[in-house]
Amino acid sequence: MRPTTKDLAEAAGVSLATVDRVLNERPNVSNKVATKVAEAIERIGFVRNPAAVALARNKTYRFRFVLPTSGDQYLAELIARVTEAKEALRADSTEVEVAQIAMGDPHQVAKYLTGIDHDTMDGVAVMAPESPQVRDALVRLVERGVKAVQFLSGQERLESADYVGVDNFAAGATAGKIAGRFIGGRSGKIMVVAETMMALDSIQRRLGFDSIINAQFPHLETLPSLETYGDEKRADLIIKRNLQHNPDTVAVYVLSSEARVPLTAVWNTQGARALTIVAHERTPFSEQALMDDRIDAVIAQDPGHAVRSALRIMRARSDHREPLASQERIRIEVLLKENLQFE
Repeated sequence: MRPTTKDLAEAAGVSLATVDRVLNERPNVSNKVATKVAEAIERIGFVRNPAAVALARNKTYRFRFVLPTSGDQYLAELIARVTEAKEALRADSTEVEVAQIAMGDPHQVAKYLTGIDHDTMDGVAVMAPESPQVRDALVRLVERGVKAVQFLSGQERLESADYVGVDNFAAGATAGKIAGRFIGGRSGKIMVVAETMMALDSIQRRLGFDSIINAQFPHLETLPSLETYGDEKRADLIIKRNLQHNPDTVAVYVLSSEARVPLTAVWNTQGARALTIVAHERTPFSEQALMDDRIDAVIAQDPGHAVRSALRIMRARSDHREPLASQERIRIEVLLKENLQFE
């Protein structure tokens, strides 16, 4: 039979109350006693049952997704998936919520994260652009006992925080391979459009894309990245000018998660020019554009899988368990008109 806490207390030579304090990382436990309990755990093969502990204590898990205020259809998809999870987990003593904050000022994002502590929240999944201020705030968040997940984009990988999302360098490289194959033997330039190049995921996708185009398609030239900042008027202006100044453009790569604004600007300007178009993320807009042959391919990551993965990781960390790495790996999906037709 599985060893109980009573067996553990006897093996360590301490009281049940002391075992409880050690297992739950409560104060007033000496290093010597904690070591004795840890050695006894290894010796008798004690495995904690977090579900039973949570049930006995009537514990409620509290998790929050911190998402940007600015966004379009992909952000709406994420919020919808969080809402689904909130309803599904309500019966499992788990509260899930969304907080949307402006991500433009890293000092304000850091200030917001500083206001979260373990008394009010067990875990936080944060989708924020790379900055030293936010990175440091995440480290301090973990130090206060809150489990942190870097969600889909953000900081350099922190040892103290988990990451949920695709490998963005690989995603960009995949986009480069597909774009090059669709373009074929035509020579010309590729317009690259981002919402912002301040985000680490945008930088990594651009590096991955360029690595393939430069190595395998020397007849193609990638232009400097255009930044729309999610502004439709700005997107219309800079994309129109770019296409006018580069009449030999043969392809467009939208590397940010929101493709509607930049691609609408492209279609308003391209005229009869044939363009290969590769974008990221599955949304109602990108699905319809694939079906209408206005986009050639979409590189995607499942938002529902990402949300569920973040929640499983925060729950596991809250229960002092290791997440199952193979279950939480987010796949890079390649969507074409043909595989959408037969879903």
